[in-house]
Amino acid sequence: MKDQGILDSANATEAEMATVAHQCLVMALDHSKADHIDIILNLSSDGDQAYETPVLKLPPRALRFFADVLRQMAKQEPMLLVPQKHELTTQEAANFLNVSRPFVIKEIEANRLKCRKVNRHRRIEFDELRRYQAAQQQQSEQALKGLTQLSEELGLEF
Repeated sequence: MKDQGILDSANATEAEMATVAHQCLVMALDHSKADHIDIILNLSSDGDQAYETPVLKLPPRALRFFADVLRQMAKQEPMLLVPQKHELTTQEAANFLNVSRPFVIKEIEANRLKCRKVNRHRRIEFDELRRYQAAQQQQSEQALKGLTQLSEELGLEF
């Protein structure tokens, strides 16, 4: 996913600024039922030259997205921004899932992971990859619950 927006971890100063900005955005969004929110930018003047104060008119949905980004920055965790309809190669999908490329192909051939073919190449939508990942996570959790229940019934300690 070489062409995607990878945001590295924030440093301590950026994380602190992100924490404060996140709290401000969440408070503004929690108390607003407006169809848009105006953000007034305070630009410092350059010597004698004064600038007109610009106003950004943003939909609340965009501000919720910014709040999510700021929350991740505050945690100092890297992020990857991927367009919703982005398609990945089998190698990119394998990297995302932290599995081998042959495993991804096996899952496609078993109809557990959907793809489309572009000539001879398989392409997997990012949404489909997330759906598959969630299904695998749920399956793992159910198996773990089953093992826990079985060990309790057998009186085994763990």
